[in-house]
Amino acid sequence: MTLRFGTDGVRGVANAELTPELALALGRAAARVVSGRRWVVGRDTRRSGPLLVAALAAGLASEGADVADLGVLPTPGVAHLSAVDGVAGAMISASHNPFADNGIKLFSPGGRKLGGDAEASLEAELDRVRSEPDGRPRPSGADVGVIGSEPDAWQRYASHLERAVLDGRRLGGIRVVVDCANGAASTVAPRVLTALGAEVTVLHADPDGVNINVECGSNHPTALQRAVVARRAQVGLALDGDADRLIAVDADGRVVDGDHVIAVCAVDLHDEGRLADDTVVVTVMTNLGFRRAMGSRGVRVVETGVGDRAVLEALERGGYSLGGEQSGHVIFADLATTGDGLLTGIVLLDVMARTGRPLADLAAVMTRLPQELRNVVVARRDPAVVEHLAGDIAAAEVALGDEGRVLVRPSGTEPLVRVMVEAPTADEAAAVADQLAAAVERVTASA
Repeated sequence: MTLRFGTDGVRGVANAELTPELALALGRAAARVVSGRRWVVGRDTRRSGPLLVAALAAGLASEGADVADLGVLPTPGVAHLSAVDGVAGAMISASHNPFADNGIKLFSPGGRKLGGDAEASLEAELDRVRSEPDGRPRPSGADVGVIGSEPDAWQRYASHLERAVLDGRRLGGIRVVVDCANGAASTVAPRVLTALGAEVTVLHADPDGVNINVECGSNHPTALQRAVVARRAQVGLALDGDADRLIAVDADGRVVDGDHVIAVCAVDLHDEGRLADDTVVVTVMTNLGFRRAMGSRGVRVVETGVGDRAVLEALERGGYSLGGEQSGHVIFADLATTGDGLLTGIVLLDVMARTGRPLADLAAVMTRLPQELRNVVVARRDPAVVEHLAGDIAAAEVALGDEGRVLVRPSGTEPLVRVMVEAPTADEAAAVADQLAAAVERVTASA
């Protein structure tokens, strides 16, 4: 397999596509390309995690890097320790993917994801590593890296999360159900929420190596919705396998997605005078209802391409403090260097506790327009497909006017063209989405 970086590191079927041999070679390449001799490495709860941690760490150490194995820890926990210790980091996780998949995310010293140029350099170095003769000189003796462990890593991360509630406030009186997706936050999430004073019911925090994300977590909130209503909780929090995203549930069992969560936090920060430049950063997939809600509150919206890395780059460029994605990646730039689902949940609970308002009331700050998505399979990826569809897209935009929105884009990783339509009614959105999907099929069939 040729290892190439996607929108969030590298992923593949563990031990078939993402093999220990590849992980070892990537470790060697990373030690050469990413600055710093020290690394921290964490993982989620997948069965293949220890295998790939061992291989990656061996590759790093063979090039002279010292490695601290953090054990099971959320991705944002690895990023946090990378930031506070000023060392490079790696996370072994495939996020919300099925357990048989796994992946590797890398952080430069300071806890930020590698940029596109760094990933390109790393890919080139990986190719060199894999083609080098076995006799190439390597570090030896005292120059060989050391692999150790840091068993208190989760406690350091937990302390950071507890400090996120400012002015010593507590979450007492809030009844919350947290779904840990049998993933990386299974230990830390219940302990932190309890330490902050919340009354906590825990779901899916018994990982066995194969049950991560299985009918649970942010991609499958049905069990959480039922539990919130049954236990008369005020809120539910659903994390994904590596706990870098959050989906919430209100007291009536309704899902509160990333757009609504960001809207609640943006308005709260704006009202408190803590939203930098009164600006929030979101992606092109963010609902039109969000944009309208922010406009009515005097909050400016900066739009980026899809992916939390694009959001992070825009936050850094503009010096902004809040951004995120509809999928539940939310970034508080003053508190973290990457999306953090548990941190987002804590901030959301703090807003509820401080204002005394239920989540449904807070989330009503925006009204979501019906949104229809179509993934059209094409024979090959064609970056110019949007140009070929210019007439069809323009006609759809005219038909919707100011009451809707159209987005057509080729997938960056798959032979798909993604069509998104928002309109005042679900029927209108579906009709326009179907028309555009048919246009994609027509144009790509004739290409």
